[in-house]
Formats: sequence, structure tokens, C-alpha cells
Amino acid sequence: MSFNNIKSSFTRNFLNIPGWRTKRKIVVIESDDWGSIRMASKEAYNYFLKKGFPVDKCPYNSFDALECNDDLLRLFDVLGAVKDLYGNPALLTANSVMANPDFEKIRESGFQKYYYEPFTKTLDRYPVHDQVYSLYKKGISEKLFKPQFHGREHLNVARWMRALQGGDDYALMAFNSNMFTLHTGINSSCRSEYCDAFAAESSEELLQLKTILIDGLQLFHQLMGYSSLTSIPPCYTWNREVEDILSDNGVRALQGIQLQYMPIFGNGGSYKKRYHYTGQRNHRAQYYIVRNCFFEPSLTVGLDPVPNCLARIQTAFAWHKPTIISTHRLNFMGFLNPSNREQNLNHLKRLLLAITNRWPDVEFLSSDQLADLVSGKKEVITHDEL
Repeated sequence: MSFNNIKSSFTRNFLNIPGWRTKRKIVVIESDDWGSIRMASKEAYNYFLKKGFPVDKCPYNSFDALECNDDLLRLFDVLGAVKDLYGNPALLTANSVMANPDFEKIRESGFQKYYYEPFTKTLDRYPVHDQVYSLYKKGISEKLFKPQFHGREHLNVARWMRALQGGDDYALMAFNSNMFTLHTGINSSCRSEYCDAFAAESSEELLQLKTILIDGLQLFHQLMGYSSLTSIPPCYTWNREVEDILSDNGVRALQGIQLQYMPIFGNGGSYKKRYHYTGQRNHRAQYYIVRNCFFEPSLTVGLDPVPNCLARIQTAFAWHKPTIISTHRLNFMGFLNPSNREQNLNHLKRLLLAITNRWPDVEFLSSDQLADLVSGKKEVITHDEL
């Protein structure tokens, strides 16, 4: 066995040692970024490419965009074709934002005031997106698609508005194409692309963020018809105080990876790291749900994503841990590049079939259902609740 294989095996096992255990074969699929704009259109992509920006080198710019009708229809076909122990289809926890910037109103204000619009209004501005909201509802009712709260926007409003007001060239170029981020290839990161929506860097920004989170959770309930019991902070970046705000507004568990990045006030974008494991509780008795498997074919083009994910699932089950698969929306998007969607949905179907064939007693749950089990609120998820 090579050194890299030994290192990979050690990492997979180490991730699963601490925390909550179960002998049940539970699989949760957590997918981030639903409802958010990214690359606005194929025309915008070609425009920036001709301007010399390496948008073709960034999978998020090449493939990711606001989900269209066919994206959801094709995804639901794949999820619905695979059944678990109880005859339930594969279930995607769709971590969703509820709003996007209202570029027209912000421009009219001379960049002096921030405005947003519900993502359902953003959908109206796109050409083949008129069924998306109704498909959300259909996916929820058919137990294929379970939105949870990813933020009001996938945007650090305070930092983005400062950039616009300061005349930042990259921010303004993206803005003029109705986008808030543009991968420039120069110091690109969640921070420089304004994606770390929960990253307050001062007490003033934290106060602003509190309003945003409360507003976003209320909008989630209004649009989805239920409250979000879990949340995944964008870019895995948030302050301890954010947990207080989320807890006060009904969020009982936090999704994420093993690492949390905690902004340090007044220190220019520096962070502290905290480590988490599934079943760990914080000072507000919220539970952390930590991802231990990854399915990201659009980020690893040229590699078969199925064997590695299956190996991680095998490790999780060997340690009597639930399998929590991290995947992002861009893997299933075809609005910009239909071949991206079709190829990766084929990979997803192969993965799901391999899971159900290898572990016929598998159960597909959503993140909030798993949180209920971990917290002991539900010892058994019944067939009707699935």
C-alpha cells in the first residue's frame, strides 16, 4: 500500500472515531448552494472568458448556476429510481438560500443601500426556471428533496457592499453581470469572493448578521412551509454568537465538515479553527452533524468519484456511524453545460445503486431526521415520517 493510500485510510478512520454511533445503515446526502446565483448565464461566462478571466479553470464558474427546470426533473428521476430498506427513494437534503441581491435597486441607490429579493423572484428573471419553485414543493412532498437553511443569501453583505462602495473593479464587473462573485484567479477564496455569509468580523457586522439570519429563517418558513431544524453556514465559517442566533430561532443542529472557521474580530480576515464530530453538543445544546463522505465529481473531473465515496461509506459503517455525504449543487447543474449534469447524474445513480446493492438494509434520511435521532428526540424514524 502506498503512503498516500495509508494516509487516506488513516484520515477516513480517524474522522469516524469520536461521536454518536448506530448499527443502522443510515445515509444522508447533504447538498449545498441551492437557490443562489453563481454564473449568471452562458453569455456572462463567454464575456469574462474573452476578457481574460480564467472562468474556465473554476468549476463553480464553468458549471454552477441557478438551478433550472431540467436540473430538478433529471435529479428527481435518479433519486426516485433507487429505494432503501423501507421502499423510500434516495433523499437529498438541499441546503438552500432564500434570497439573492436585488441588483437593480442597489444600483439605483448608488451602492449606498443593500436590497435583496426572494430566490423565487430571481427565478422569474431566468429563461427556463419557471417550474423550479413548484418542483421544490413536488420534491418535498415525494420525499426526494428536503431543503434546509443555508442562509438568507450565500453572500457576506457587509464586505461586498464595502467593495462596491470602494469601487473594487472585480466586484463591479461581477455586479454588472448580475453576479456577486467572480473567480479571478488572484487570491481567490470564500472571503475574496464574498461567499462566507455568516462571517461577521466586528460587533457591528454581527448585529447586522443577526437581522439577516432572523429574516432568512422567517423567509424559509414562508417559502417552504416548515421551519428549518438544521443549518449549514456557508464556507463552514461562523462565530460562536451565530449559534446563539440560530438556536433562538429554532435551529437544533449544525451541519458541516470536521473544521469550523471562526472569524477573529478586528484581525483582517484571520480565523481560529474548531474541530467537531457527529453528536457533539455546543453551549446551546445544539448538535453538530459532521460529513464523513464526499461526492464532488465536478471538482474532480477525470476521476471516478464512486469508488472513493464507497470506501468512505464502508469505513463509516464499520465504525457504526451514519454516512453523511457532502455534495454541492454544481454537480447536478446543466443550465450552463448540460453534459456536466448528465455525466454526474450517471455517477450518482451508480453510487446509489452500489449502496443499495452492497447494503440492502440502508436507510435514506434527511439531515433534520438524523439530528432528531442523534439528539434522542426520535429513537425510531417511522415509515410514515420518511
